[in-house]
Amino acid sequence: MQTVLRVDLVGHGLTEAVRKARFPVDEPLDEAGRVALRACVPLAGARVRTGPERRARETAEALGLVGEPDSRLRDLDAGAWRGSEMGDLAQDQLFSWLTDPEFRGHGGESVTDLVDRVRFWLAEIASSGHDTVAVTHPAVIRAAVLVVLDAPAKSFWRTDIAPASITRLHHRGHWTLRMGG
Repeated sequence: MQTVLRVDLVGHGLTEAVRKARFPVDEPLDEAGRVALRACVPLAGARVRTGPERRARETAEALGLVGEPDSRLRDLDAGAWRGSEMGDLAQDQLFSWLTDPEFRGHGGESVTDLVDRVRFWLAEIASSGHDTVAVTHPAVIRAAVLVVLDAPAKSFWRTDIAPASITRLHHRGHWTLRMGG
């Protein structure tokens, strides 16, 4: 019987940018974000990786996890929109970003780019054979869900990943999404 590889994708805690619907820069967790993490219990004894941003590293620290930063777990690059509130953007540009997975009008990364990046990361994790906890961003977790379900990139915005949540994946020859506790 083949063993099951487990991966917990932990969404970082709340930040002011998340609360204000602003494209993040490298802000810290806010107090509510730290408090919400108390209910978050990822896999024990697993290898830990974090997104390189402060909010991901602080989330790992708040959970008592020590891990290596992995640039492939970085947030979706919003380019020139970093720090901007969504309501301040040209509505046609925002609409394009929310409906076209190839959109790069902000000078950053497209959703398709992110999904491809996460697909390669998951393939590497599968071949490593190590249970892993990845403390990362909702966008990265959305991309992982699309990869696991073999869903098109246009489905990216149809999945909501809550801050301080855990999304568990299993791998035994192929990836599966484990829903619920």
